Amino acid sequence: MAKSIENILVRGTNWVGDSIITIAALRELRRIFPQARISLLVKPWVSGIFEDLECVNEVIKYEKESLIKKIKNLQKKNFDLVVLFQNAFEAAVIAFGSRAEFRVGFPTEFRGFLLTHPLNLSTKILSLHQIYYYLHIVSQMEEGLFGKSQVDFQNLNYQLPVREERKISIKEKLKEFSIDTSKKLVAINPGATNSRAKRWPLDRFAELADRLVIAGVEVVFIGAATELDITEAIIKKMEQRAKILTGKTSLSESIAFLSICDALISNDTGPAYISAALDRPTLTIFGPTDDKMIHPFGKQAEIIRNKVDCSPCMLRDCPIDHRCMTQISVQMVLLRTLTILGYIA
Repeated sequence: MAKSIENILVRGTNWVGDSIITIAALRELRRIFPQARISLLVKPWVSGIFEDLECVNEVIKYEKESLIKKIKNLQKKNFDLVVLFQNAFEAAVIAFGSRAEFRVGFPTEFRGFLLTHPLNLSTKILSLHQIYYYLHIVSQMEEGLFGKSQVDFQNLNYQLPVREERKISIKEKLKEFSIDTSKKLVAINPGATNSRAKRWPLDRFAELADRLVIAGVEVVFIGAATELDITEAIIKKMEQRAKILTGKTSLSESIAFLSICDALISNDTGPAYISAALDRPTLTIFGPTDDKMIHPFGKQAEIIRNKVDCSPCMLRDCPIDHRCMTQISVQMVLLRTLTILGYIA
């Protein structure tokens, strides 16, 4: 089986944070199949994450087209093995339709009958951080192929690479927005596309940004174009002037920008995971989500949260007073940021 695998398709995950934490598993897959061609099938909005990833040969965008057309296009590529990181039933249908001889993944959503090798999704795996979820997929597959797994669960190779040319290019673009890269550069991401409950209050972000600007920091707001209203609302509350990149960069450019920042302050959403994987100082404000199961993974990634009895609730809207977020003060975040920047000991 192992010798016959030369062409591999991986169905990746749909969201930025989830996509970032599959990188370690993708590198382990490359270790197992050093000569194989590895293609990654992902939604267009996360494809920029993998632009410089050395372990992937091709990124296929999961376009808006019929399921039949998707399957026919994949059949033309003659995949030997399909590995499913994505949990949806449709992912297994596509794997089955691709005519790949081997189809591997967890049997979520009752899709096990579509897989040649449904893996064991134990309660232990479900209790771990999600980065290990994807590593266990690769680990169980390697064990099935070679009798044992050599996946390293201790020293994870999770880093997101960025070519130097991209860093130079984004510095040139920043000049268009009068962003001073000679100052300490702090990005702030105040949005959270899929959950209002994840958002720290806007007035807190405004006060924090004001105090950082007064300290001599170049503050830049970032986020998706759909979050521009959030940034604009914060800017209106501010007394100082901050810069805005919200909606003005592609995902690839945003990654390059975060790679040159001195710190990122963010809610629990995609940019925090990117910054952590770039090994940049990252402060993530947590409230309703479970940081034991999912959090930005990196040596310089930190979590700021205030423990309350009702958290983690995993709700998208708080039914009471949002205490998990409102009890996180500006001073808490500011002091940690100034310490990271070296302004205070």
